[in-house]
Amino acid sequence: MIYKSIADRLRIRLNSADYNIGSPLPSEVRLAGEFGVSRMTIRKAIDLLVSWGLVVRRHGSGTYVAKKDVHHETTNLTGFIEVMRNQGKEVVSEVLEFNVMPAPPAIASQLRINIDERIYYSRRVRSVDGKPLMVEDSYMPVKLFRNLSVAHLEGSKFSYIEDECHIIVCGNYESLTPVLADKKMAKLLNINELTPILRITSLSYSDSGDYVNYSVMFRNASEYQVDYHLRRVH
Repeated sequence: MIYKSIADRLRIRLNSADYNIGSPLPSEVRLAGEFGVSRMTIRKAIDLLVSWGLVVRRHGSGTYVAKKDVHHETTNLTGFIEVMRNQGKEVVSEVLEFNVMPAPPAIASQLRINIDERIYYSRRVRSVDGKPLMVEDSYMPVKLFRNLSVAHLEGSKFSYIEDECHIIVCGNYESLTPVLADKKMAKLLNINELTPILRITSLSYSDSGDYVNYSVMFRNASEYQVDYHLRRVH
């Protein structure tokens, strides 16, 4: 049906950098002219977007972007690539830096290892459907991952840790802080300098109690949504 095709095309457009949460959609008349269809067809396409929760209608005002559908719903611990691929999205991880270094005091404290103990440092840009969504700086103890390589980092760290190293990741501590993108981070995320982004620190631990990974991530907050479902324990 043509209105479904139009809805899908509008969905892609809404997820682009041209639209932010709260941005207005063009009028039905304008969209009808653009797609060469009737206003009724456009209305049915927008009805679909409303049903998907991507847009909201405001009486007498117009239709506005409610959310983007590049999102990460957290009910359990799942890797970024796993989440995105489950949504049918193409994920590319570009490794910008990868080396072995002595652990500085701050990182050693996080990983519960000795200062100057050998760790891997990596910086990756994670892109979804060709759009950079996250820059990740990661620190991992060499003693736990003797053969970590760029090829592993271009894939899923969770898969490498669990499937190849047979280490079970059973928990993760995260801290989220809003920050403004500096010049270097803005360039990596393809956004304007001083754009609000999320700084997230993540510390993962195994079932044996080892701290296996400490990451500092910067996420494009306007393009990536995280929904948390937290259960109250009685």
